[in-house]
Amino acid sequence: MKIEYLADRPDAIDLVSRWYVEEWGGSNSGLTLESVSRNLTSSMNRDSLPLILLAVEQKRVVGAVELKIREMSVYPDKEHWLGGLYVDPARRGSGIGRQLIEHAIALASTLGISTLYLQTERLDGGVYASLGWKPYEQVNNKGIDVLIMGRDV
Repeated sequence: MKIEYLADRPDAIDLVSRWYVEEWGGSNSGLTLESVSRNLTSSMNRDSLPLILLAVEQKRVVGAVELKIREMSVYPDKEHWLGGLYVDPARRGSGIGRQLIEHAIALASTLGISTLYLQTERLDGGVYASLGWKPYEQVNNKGIDVLIMGRDV
């Protein structure tokens, strides 16, 4: 598996947009393919946020993760966020998500970021807890209970 930037694979925007809408686009989300595609297009960076990393196997995109700025307006002091972790269902359980997270953390460090935050619907922290992320607070975000977690980079 290779990690590539979305900036180098603009052909993946439609696929990642579909993934995100299918995964997080419930009736109250306001997510549409068009709005997600616009956001992804603005994340086509390599050395500044926002940016998206892709997991690629044999030229096929099988996962994605984002590094972004101020994901939740209720936390204006929490600047840098990891989000949008998605792995193709056929490849889940193979360590791709873990590799994407670890690569994103390493990249954040090279960009001078000292702390990352995330929100997860897994209130036990899921894979993030096993990778050293610490729970910060449980909140309701747009009608969904989420756990806010943080990690020094």
